[in-house]
Amino acid sequence: MAQWNQTAGTELDCNQGGNESPSPTMRATSRSAVGNSMKAHRFSARGALRAWGNGLVVLLALMMCSFGLQAREYEVERQRIEQVFPQAEVSEPEGEYQVRTLRKGDEILGYAFQTINVVDIPAYSGKPINLQVLLDPQGTIKDAYVLEHHEPILLIGIPEQKLHDFTAKYQGVKADQRVVVGHSSDSNAVTIDAVTGATVTVMVVNEIVMRAAHEVAVSLKLVEPAAGGRSKPATVRADVYQPASWAELTGNGAIRRLLLTYGQIDEAFKGTEAEGIDEAEPDEKGETFIDLYATELNPPTIGRNLLGEAQYTDLMSTLKPGEHAIAVLGSGDYSFKGSGYVRGGIFDRVQLRQFGNIISFRDLDYIRLSDVYAEGMPEFREMAIFIIREHVAFDPGSPWSLELLVRRQTGPVAGVFTSFELPYQMPEAYIERPQPTAEELAAIEEANRPMWVNIWYQKSFQIGVIVAALGLLTVILFLQDKFTQHPNFLHWLRRGYLIFTVVFIGWYALGQLSVVNVLTFVHALFQDFRWELFLSDPVIFILWTFTAASILLWGRGVFCGWLCPFGALQELINEAARKLKIPQYELPFAVHERLWAIKYIILLVLFGISLESMMMAEKAAEVEPFKTAIMLKFDRQWWFVLYAVFLLVINIFTRKVYCRYVCPLGAALAIPTKLRLFDWLKRRKECGSPCQLCAKECEIQAIHPDGHINANECHYCLDCQMTYHNEHKCPPLVNKNKRKKREKPAPADANLIPVVEVVEP
Repeated sequence: MAQWNQTAGTELDCNQGGNESPSPTMRATSRSAVGNSMKAHRFSARGALRAWGNGLVVLLALMMCSFGLQAREYEVERQRIEQVFPQAEVSEPEGEYQVRTLRKGDEILGYAFQTINVVDIPAYSGKPINLQVLLDPQGTIKDAYVLEHHEPILLIGIPEQKLHDFTAKYQGVKADQRVVVGHSSDSNAVTIDAVTGATVTVMVVNEIVMRAAHEVAVSLKLVEPAAGGRSKPATVRADVYQPASWAELTGNGAIRRLLLTYGQIDEAFKGTEAEGIDEAEPDEKGETFIDLYATELNPPTIGRNLLGEAQYTDLMSTLKPGEHAIAVLGSGDYSFKGSGYVRGGIFDRVQLRQFGNIISFRDLDYIRLSDVYAEGMPEFREMAIFIIREHVAFDPGSPWSLELLVRRQTGPVAGVFTSFELPYQMPEAYIERPQPTAEELAAIEEANRPMWVNIWYQKSFQIGVIVAALGLLTVILFLQDKFTQHPNFLHWLRRGYLIFTVVFIGWYALGQLSVVNVLTFVHALFQDFRWELFLSDPVIFILWTFTAASILLWGRGVFCGWLCPFGALQELINEAARKLKIPQYELPFAVHERLWAIKYIILLVLFGISLESMMMAEKAAEVEPFKTAIMLKFDRQWWFVLYAVFLLVINIFTRKVYCRYVCPLGAALAIPTKLRLFDWLKRRKECGSPCQLCAKECEIQAIHPDGHINANECHYCLDCQMTYHNEHKCPPLVNKNKRKKREKPAPADANLIPVVEVVEP
């Protein structure tokens, strides 16, 4: 492990409070801080020397801090490798993907790499997640561990251990398998349950792990290039036969050849411990070391022409369903069977590889071949038939390779191996490929869709319900004059909608918008804008789209008053408190008006922090209680729960204190509210002077004493509009109706009661 020890120096305590590895942004910040601290005091030579001295101290401190952070990152990587591959020797990173080879002596135990060097897929934060992945020589994932992430829900919400538990499920998964988070119509796919509350993040992690593992495994020739799961194997066509000579069978690729000279063998051992051992003389470099041929015998055109009718029929009768016979023919000085082979053992010089799987042959899989009949066939020193058993799941229609292993002795027992591949692909005329079923076609289509499209399919129920709910809200807003004329109905409709917002949009669909979304969007506009980033969470995307449109039409109040789950929770709690006759308290309007500025100050502070470090801004955004109360349903550390409960308790006595004075998201939405196109909240000339009824009844004090409604603070509850249309409550309407009654003249054709005069007799 010498390569790791080079970085294990003294570490400053410069990363307290978190386990995250230093990001490139943090390192860039360090360099910027050093540059700023090195500005010279130009007033005197002594001042200049002092400045340079201070700068040097800061530079050294930051360098030690940087080394310490790197040492911590390497320590995590080293620990994971030691845990999976004890006592492994780790090489330096090599190749395009910076892959470390893990060895134990001459044996390759596996490979280690970081996904950031392979794929660059942004997660929900807009930044990629970096994992270390360990592969074994068969292309199977042995470990996947998160080294660095910037996901806000994991930084300050869901415990990070849940993400590590999720990535641990990749152990044993092949790099060429298909893994789906949640349900899939592909029965061959490996399914892994998502992390509740972080579905988008883990789907991105799945994409990163599997794409990176497949890319690296293909580059190392551990798996075949074809992505996705293996399809159904092809079948050999028993009805296709035509006479063919040796030249015709080698010409069409039915028989493949590997020719090696002594010079090629010597070249292959260069740079190893076996270099210079048993090398050929210069005049022998071009001589044949081995001339090797391989073919599959099951197709009648190949098998009958090589073996003859009787021998081919006898061979096929011994094969069980799903078994295949491979012929290996060799000449030259090197034996592919080997002289050290013993009964019951394994042939250690030849093996097959398909789909990254190694197929070895034992003595029971070997049949001696002595008679061959193909016209024009050369003479061979040794010939053999090897049987591929059914359990291997061999596919004759997919590429495979025959690997020839050559060994050179470096000591009494030790030796060095090198391998040579003879690739083989069955001619299409000899096989029949199964037609994919409708289920398989659907699985192929699903596998080829972009990740965000699959997420939308998986959340189709949530999308449908939320779109229907937003449609209903649109109807309410456009027909608000009609609805507000029926206050009792609208009150109950609004209460039901708020319950839906809390339960379905918030706790079920996790559709709580956050100021972090705003900061991420702003940074994406100036850095690397990708629609896929925002489309990866359909619920949030739909809510943001509707919110943006509603701001242009009505202002911020539609979201804050109808669609914010935490705001709806506050309103329902306060409504219940009012029903229970709990006293309500309001601040004087002059004080209340000045407290509005707090949320704008918080927004500016968060934006300023985000310019320096988005990670710090995400943590500072914990001023929002949304993650605690809505996304995590109060299931987190006690101090977060205490903060959220404190805000809800205050709300019992004064409606929506957090929304009015603290919420940075509300402040962010209020800024574009200045651009709204319509003002559909109606007012009368008497509003404010002399009438103050709506201003006093507005439970969030969004109506100024002069009667005008502050759209930046209004939550669009429509209570003032219900009063506006109420002829028995709105003072201007009441006075108007009274005047009408007083000024109404007596009817001209009043019905008089006739007087009957009675005459006595």
